[in-house]
Amino acid sequence: MKTKMLALLLSLMISVTAWAKTPKIGVALANFDLNFVSILRTQMVGEIKALKMDGQFVDAKGDVALQVQQVEDFINQGVDAIILNPVDTQGVLPMVKAAEAAGIPLVFVNRKPEVKLPSSMAYVGSDSALGGEMQMEALAKQMNYRGNVAILMGALSNEEARERTRAVEAVIAKYKQMAVIEKQTARWQRNEAVDVVSGWLLNQRPIDAIAANNDEMAIGAIMALNQAKNSHILVAGIDGTPDGQQFVKNGKMTLTIFQDAKGQATGAVKVVKALLDKQKVESLNWIPYKTITQSNYAEFAAANQP
Repeated sequence: MKTKMLALLLSLMISVTAWAKTPKIGVALANFDLNFVSILRTQMVGEIKALKMDGQFVDAKGDVALQVQQVEDFINQGVDAIILNPVDTQGVLPMVKAAEAAGIPLVFVNRKPEVKLPSSMAYVGSDSALGGEMQMEALAKQMNYRGNVAILMGALSNEEARERTRAVEAVIAKYKQMAVIEKQTARWQRNEAVDVVSGWLLNQRPIDAIAANNDEMAIGAIMALNQAKNSHILVAGIDGTPDGQQFVKNGKMTLTIFQDAKGQATGAVKVVKALLDKQKVESLNWIPYKTITQSNYAEFAAANQP
């Protein structure tokens, strides 16, 4: 009898301990210095706390090998789940395999992995191609469907940069009086976009509009245009960051495509919680885009604030 009672008490103690344990979430982000990633991080910190979990955040600084090591470190530390914003969407397989072997749920956020995910994993973010399509259709309309377009691309290791660019090119190909005359990466960075666009202007390229894969590069393009005292080239971005919205408000940026950083961040944390609770989740969890122009920017003023 005593043996049975002791076994029962021990079982109850184990159950209470397991129930009381605070889940630990490892969050591996591509680069803290990127504006959009900074917003993701801030929102995830709050959402993880709200769901009574602990979060540990690491910065890969744009280094693929470092990020692989960081994910391995999380696994060795025994985290309960991992949220991953990958540096290279084509280079995620080692991390996917490691997490799967350890039985740790893995949720990708913002950058869609280019591998098939097992049932213990999911993606939360937006459809990259749709963002590029919406951007270029809106920009083409502003151009009266004629003119030359230059494209500022993000880091080519990212699915979103390649897919947004492909979509922009597909829209332009629909209109006979439009053409792509320049295409170059500025790796998501404002300062690199200044250099790229300054080079185009120095070479007197006949550009009518610039489609940038994100707001930071669009702002860099605008800075280069301002330096050259050029006010006739239209510029469009993607993300709807606070800085991007300010440039739309001031009429410097023709438009931007709102990518819901807060929606992606909270969605990723909620999907992690569902996986930890052994609930079934969708493999792909899409967060919709919206177009921001000078006529409606006020609707988005509180959105994507870090």
